[in-house]
Amino acid sequence: MNQTTYLKQEAVVRDWKVTSAKGKVLGDVAVRVAVALMGKTKANWTPNVDSGAFVVVTDIESVVVTGKKTSDKVYKFHSGWMGGLKEIPLETMMTKKPEQVLELAVKRMLPKTIQGSHMLKRLKVYKGAAHPHVSQSPTPL
Repeated sequence: MNQTTYLKQEAVVRDWKVTSAKGKVLGDVAVRVAVALMGKTKANWTPNVDSGAFVVVTDIESVVVTGKKTSDKVYKFHSGWMGGLKEIPLETMMTKKPEQVLELAVKRMLPKTIQGSHMLKRLKVYKGAAHPHVSQSPTPL
């Protein structure tokens, strides 16, 4: 008879993963990052334990989107006040804040709970190939 073993929060070992978004599709990168942040790539994944890894994404300014998303996709933010809706096209967002494009894509794939916000804090996104997490010796995602 096999017995299921559950991972305890004290036994979680977080590893560091690194990937480059150069020439890759935004959605594909976001899915792989979200799965790694949730810890679903591990054999001992437990739903109520946050066992995900730290993920470093570089070269975000050269990420690719498919179809007509560059001109059609619009990010909407609301301040909560009357007339406080702000609409920013993807094209503008990629020139001003390309890191936020990936962060929003990953955030919307993670659980909408406190655990999801803790997972998002382990995502590190950088322009260019250099990042300050070399000392953690990240492995490829």
